[in-house]
Amino acid sequence: MKNRLITMAALACALGLTSSGGEAEGPTLEETRLSMSKWIETQQIISKERNEWQQGKEILAGRLELVRKETSTLDQGIRAAQAQIAETEQKRDDLRAESGKLEAQAAHMAESAEALEAQLRKLYPSLPEPVQTRIAPLYQRIPADEAAKARVSLAERFQNVLGILNEVNKASTEITVSFEVRTLSDGKPSEVKAIYVGLTQAYYVNAKGEAGIGRPTSEGWKWEPSEAVASDVLAAFEILQGKHTPEFVPLPVKLP
Repeated sequence: MKNRLITMAALACALGLTSSGGEAEGPTLEETRLSMSKWIETQQIISKERNEWQQGKEILAGRLELVRKETSTLDQGIRAAQAQIAETEQKRDDLRAESGKLEAQAAHMAESAEALEAQLRKLYPSLPEPVQTRIAPLYQRIPADEAAKARVSLAERFQNVLGILNEVNKASTEITVSFEVRTLSDGKPSEVKAIYVGLTQAYYVNAKGEAGIGRPTSEGWKWEPSEAVASDVLAAFEILQGKHTPEFVPLPVKLP
């Protein structure tokens, strides 16, 4: 505004000098008004463009600030994502390591289960017949080949083994009475009363008083006739049935 006043004053002085001197003709009043109008219009345009430029500058500065904030937020998000990716990769590596350990343990346990199953197969023929009958459902679940092993879980295999061992351990501390059919010395089968003492000794007697002693072998139980033990075996059987007063009964024992 100050510049505009100075310019207008200068124009007025110039006009005054020209009019008073009379030495040269200046622009007419109409021309002067037209020039002033053009000049004022030009100044208005300049002022408007300056204002628009200032507003545009402020808008652009705001947009730049917004872009900076968005860029900063994006950078933070990228850093957080990278940290999360690193953490995820570490967890994945830890899980892989743990999985490797579990696989090694599972392989070791599978070997242990297979070794126990092999020992049970070897032990089975030497078990008393009543014990074999009790554990038969579990024993039949022991996988016989690789295809069967693939169908049975490791946990189930251990459950079978533990179930069999529990029954075997229980039988080792018990006296078991069983009614069986045995081939006697005459080569004919006969029903006998058998008494198993634990897992390593057994006696039998039939209705005719024929008696014998049984002991386990790797191929199964071996039975030998022994008429000398007939009365003692019968007495022991009656005691076990509650038909006779408990008393000491001498029977021969041969430890393996």
